[in-house]
Amino acid sequence: MLESVPQQKVDKKNLWKVIGVSSAGTLIEWYDFYIFGSLAVIIATKFFPQDNPTAAFLSTLATFAAGFVVRPFGALFFGRLGDIIGRKYTFMVTLLLMGFSTFAIGLIPSYDTIGFIAPVLVLILRLLQGLALGGEYGGAATYVAEHSEPNKRGLRTAWIQTTATVGLFISLFVILITRNSMDKASFEDWGWRVPFLISIVMVAVSYFIRRNMDESPLFKKAKAEGKTVANPLKESFGKKLNFKFVLLALFGATMGQGVVWYTGQFYALSFLQTVCHIEFDQTNYIIALALMLGTGFFVFFGWLSDKIGRKGIMMVGMLVAILTYRPIYDKIYQTADVTNKVELQDKVQTDLAVSLKEGTSDSIKTVTTTKSYTDGTIYTEISEQVISSSAQASKAKITKIVNVGNESFYILVALVLIQVIYVAMVYGPIAAFLVEMFPTNIRYTSMSLPYHIGNGVFGGLLPAIATYLASQATTANEAAAAAGQVLPFDKPYLEGLWYPIIIAGVCFIIGVLYIGKQKAMND
Repeated sequence: MLESVPQQKVDKKNLWKVIGVSSAGTLIEWYDFYIFGSLAVIIATKFFPQDNPTAAFLSTLATFAAGFVVRPFGALFFGRLGDIIGRKYTFMVTLLLMGFSTFAIGLIPSYDTIGFIAPVLVLILRLLQGLALGGEYGGAATYVAEHSEPNKRGLRTAWIQTTATVGLFISLFVILITRNSMDKASFEDWGWRVPFLISIVMVAVSYFIRRNMDESPLFKKAKAEGKTVANPLKESFGKKLNFKFVLLALFGATMGQGVVWYTGQFYALSFLQTVCHIEFDQTNYIIALALMLGTGFFVFFGWLSDKIGRKGIMMVGMLVAILTYRPIYDKIYQTADVTNKVELQDKVQTDLAVSLKEGTSDSIKTVTTTKSYTDGTIYTEISEQVISSSAQASKAKITKIVNVGNESFYILVALVLIQVIYVAMVYGPIAAFLVEMFPTNIRYTSMSLPYHIGNGVFGGLLPAIATYLASQATTANEAAAAAGQVLPFDKPYLEGLWYPIIIAGVCFIIGVLYIGKQKAMND
């Protein structure tokens, strides 16, 4: 349904400017969106009461998740505006809204200063971030596609597809630079605000560049011919044929793409940290290196989709993900598992420390045991136990930290990189796929909603649901072991993968059966 650029030769110089400016703005929005999650541990200590640290952290995660939930509402609100007043002005508004919200989070006084107003303000600004992101992506993808040559839309829009990954990468990079430029106490006191505050500079630069861009040629043509509609929402979702395409885009493409995307980047990071117990900085280096090596594949698969079609690449990406997730994650687990390594018996070191628990007469007994292995892996186990004044000991709190050797490190990078390639297969072509499903007068609205439900809801819920499934399986095994029964789960750490496997499986079946029919209709 995507019409050709009307009777004009595409200006390559202007086209690359369109791609560059659109991608830069979208990248900044992703950066703004992700620094909140990357700094969640510190934010929990600043904006929520500390009488219960766990509850404070969960509140922070809930606030982070709220940004995902409102993304579809942003898609509807800004998509409607984009189909009425134009793509350019709408995604400039979303850029400013995101920049203002991020900058303002960096200025909010802590809970100790203004009490419950602090978390309320954070929640409001987080919701505004989600709304802005919901409106940004559809505008940028539509804007680039409507400037592009008809036979290169996959390649051109693929640059927009790299921005989410690069935005995450840059957010981690800025945080690491800021943290390493000052001592730990300063960073936790005020330094964490810097990544939020510098966002305003990036947004201002992007705004002034975008301000001088022209409106999309296809939208200008539709408007000049009086083909825009007064109520894009009614046109998109009130007409049976258009609504059918919206549902097909969601259940046959974006739903599966969302879970593959979140599994390959976010769940992989969570699995390395919480299941494999790999050291925090090392996990970030593993993910960052895999992302850096894999980002080019987004452009490659976008280009390839112009040559052989979008559907085949996306469906193959989902299928190989479904078939290989469990072997890949089992290999990750086995690679990090120190029981599979050869220990250097003469390198075991044990340290004992006893200190007073602050504000009480109790003491804290800390035993730190460090073991080394022939492949360079170092395993540290820290046992903390509170000893009361009456000599009663609490249950020991055990912390495990694995710092893998070089060979294991690069094996893990390769295993994450494979997943990033899956992400590139399903995500690289999807912007062109979505814009081609809908006519110009309702395109912004119609493509934005299924994208943000697929990513924000099905994908955004993945870390929580997958972690819950894995923890339930582990608990069941522990209960069975205590009762002397056969363990119900052979590999409980893999149980969380059933969520992306099932969701992607359903999406794959719907996509294979129906997307071809939709394409034939639009041809």
